[in-house]
Amino acid sequence: MAKVTANMSMSLDGFVSHPSDGVDQLFRWYGSGDVPVRTANPDMTFKVSESSAQRLNRGLAEIGVLLYGRRTFEEAGGWIGGHPLGRPVIVVSHSIPDGWPRADTPLSFVTDGLESAVAQARATAGERTVTVGSADLTQQCINAGLLDQLDVDLVPLLLGSGVRFLDNLQHTPRALEGPTVTEGDGVTHLTYLLR
Repeated sequence: MAKVTANMSMSLDGFVSHPSDGVDQLFRWYGSGDVPVRTANPDMTFKVSESSAQRLNRGLAEIGVLLYGRRTFEEAGGWIGGHPLGRPVIVVSHSIPDGWPRADTPLSFVTDGLESAVAQARATAGERTVTVGSADLTQQCINAGLLDQLDVDLVPLLLGSGVRFLDNLQHTPRALEGPTVTEGDGVTHLTYLLR
């Protein structure tokens, strides 16, 4: 069965986006090195440190499906033409937006709840990984016991406000296993396993 992970770039004070500039400051590490990491989009190549490149390439090879919430879908403009990672995307939503689904984007909507979305994502991913890429959905997966691994790209930055990555959690305190630590340039990659 596919493993379900969550991955976000996060500020030291726990935010994954800032109200005034979104994620720009949190994603600067994607251009902080000289080792290219190619995506499915030929116009998008990351240039990171050697250690970050190894981690990114390993993660990109493992991803089978990306799972997002409706807010992230809206902020990303629906990834018209396809997600930069070139993987199928499942969006958890209460309704399907007008004009969707589209033939030019391998994106589907699940409107009958989180558990159904995770089950469909696992079925699509096969032996590969389902990666959750939005904060609220990550929190819901943790609360429902559906998340196996938490990957945090910790950026040495204090945002002070915005969207918190790990907010609204139930059944706490909760111990995690790890972390596995990889030092990058402008980022520290942390991996935790949920018991």
